[in-house]
Amino acid sequence: MKRIIFTVTNDLNYDQRMQRICSSVAAAGFNVVLLGRQMKESLPLTGQSFSQKRLYCIFQKGPLFYIEFNLRLFFCLLFQKADAICAIDLDTILPVYFVSFFRKKKRLYDAHELFTEQKEIVTRPFIHRCWLAIERFTVPKFPIGYTVNEFIAGELARRYGVHYLVIRNLPVYKELPEQRATEKFLIYQGAVNEGRSFETLIPAMREIDCRLRIFGTGNFLEQARQLIRTNQLEDKIILEGMALPEELHKITPQAYLGIMLFESTGLNQYQSLSNRFFDYIMAGIPQLCVAYPAYQQINDQFQIACMIPDTATETIVKALQELLSDQSLHERLQRNCLSARKILNWENEEKKLKDLYGQLWE
Repeated sequence: MKRIIFTVTNDLNYDQRMQRICSSVAAAGFNVVLLGRQMKESLPLTGQSFSQKRLYCIFQKGPLFYIEFNLRLFFCLLFQKADAICAIDLDTILPVYFVSFFRKKKRLYDAHELFTEQKEIVTRPFIHRCWLAIERFTVPKFPIGYTVNEFIAGELARRYGVHYLVIRNLPVYKELPEQRATEKFLIYQGAVNEGRSFETLIPAMREIDCRLRIFGTGNFLEQARQLIRTNQLEDKIILEGMALPEELHKITPQAYLGIMLFESTGLNQYQSLSNRFFDYIMAGIPQLCVAYPAYQQINDQFQIACMIPDTATETIVKALQELLSDQSLHERLQRNCLSARKILNWENEEKKLKDLYGQLWE
């Protein structure tokens, strides 16, 4: 049985995307190992159909974390049995390249996003130059790979001449709970990071007669907490922290609608196709979504969201008030979600992934 190792810098318990991918590849008959990160607050690993391993780092963030993690990952991979290694995003690609080169193993690149075009990178010139140098050095050496939308695939082809398969971040199809929540609340699930429009979303909540529950952590968490205090919204915006996937599968369908916002700063945000966009659809709830190309294209087909042209506070307020007051609009979007979830699910998308890995040794 061929052994494939996937590498991430995440806490494995919360990475729904990699749980889907690894489960599908394992179901296709491969011995799968997911290598990730051990954090101080990490819970015991949840049981999966594939093997999992965590690497502990002394440094928990910043450049020293990435240097330490990459060194630990390099030596770990050097002595792990593997027939192929897949780097997930640019932050694990260097050790995967060098180990696969020295050991003459197959290598793949999973470009979850256009890493060098994230807001927190493009707004820091030195950091941007470093990651761009890594991208230019490594990506042309990964002729086999896949990414989450057509734009990223086209951009990587334009930059580096690689032709990657598009495998979207679609969720596993799940039955919905029969009973709805008694409280009407909004939900945001995902990273609380720069570029996610919290600077305008949080002040907007002053005008909204509804609670917002935020599930996630990230590099903007402290700033978000301060914005909540400044706007005196402690009773209206609840920072719930991280939630395990099985918890979110129960909570998200109870929400009245989801929040799906990105700033346009950075090409990665503008051309993104986020996990939670599809998670809200699978949960059967409408969403407030910024009208960037990939999201607009899907909404044109399924009509599952209220699309807004920008993330200004007044724009968010107007759209949320309309969604909360117009019952017929909400019901129509909800019905469309229930239809779309039968099409936009992992069971339909995973076939491409299984074919890719099945053809590696042909």
